[in-house]
Amino acid sequence: MRSFTLKLYLGDIMLWFNKELLKEYKNDYQIKKAVEEGKLFLIAKGLYSDVEKGNPIEIITKKYPRAIFSSDYAYYIYNLTDVIPRKYYLTTDRDANKIKDENITQIYSTSELLNIGEATIEYEGVVINIYDKERMLIELFRNSKSMPLDYYKEIVNSYRKIVNKLDFSKIANYLNLFNDKGFLYDKIQKEVL
Repeated sequence: MRSFTLKLYLGDIMLWFNKELLKEYKNDYQIKKAVEEGKLFLIAKGLYSDVEKGNPIEIITKKYPRAIFSSDYAYYIYNLTDVIPRKYYLTTDRDANKIKDENITQIYSTSELLNIGEATIEYEGVVINIYDKERMLIELFRNSKSMPLDYYKEIVNSYRKIVNKLDFSKIANYLNLFNDKGFLYDKIQKEVL
């Protein structure tokens, strides 16, 4: 299990959970007073910042430190598509609490598959958890039937352009963990190589 710290330092911006602020402000009334005075800003329920508007990526990372950016948002981050997703896509364990945010689409995964291909990168000045390009290639073919055809083709073509940069030993290792590995292997062979 990955450990994480509750206080997140990103440049000159700081984010705190309510329970962290209680160490300095002693009670909820004092926190509320600091907000009224403009010393703190309520960013999301129970989450405060020293600036009025924070980067949505850093807020999501703070609120859901074990979630992994995936699906359309990962393809966009990796420049495999120029389609800007309307929502952030996060994959969590199937037993995780439901994310109640209209700007986030939560994807549930089994514990066995959740961390396969998980990577950490810096994006927009924020260190995030994201699936690597190899795992996202597998996900592309796992979810191809639910994608618009032109969007699917755009991502496949983007993968063809970077095929020499992919780690096929990783892909082979990942594929062995999926039930439909034969189908996925064939799709990668036919569509990308």
